[in-house]
Amino acid sequence: MRVNGKEMTLVNKQSLLQFLEINGFDVATLAVARNGEIVPKSSYDAVLLCETDTLEVVRFVGGG
Repeated sequence: MRVNGKEMTLVNKQSLLQFLEINGFDVATLAVARNGEIVPKSSYDAVLLCETDTLEVVRFVGGG
């Protein structure tokens, strides 16, 4: 699986939510695209990842 341009091994079948939590992402402050399509936060737990997926994870950053 590719995450933000880096290869990662998906050890077990898991949901997007599980993957994000295991890897220390703050789910409240990010957006995720899976295979080029934005995943709604309400679907993170229902989306099952596979080795061929490509994820782009971006964080919201405040500033001004």
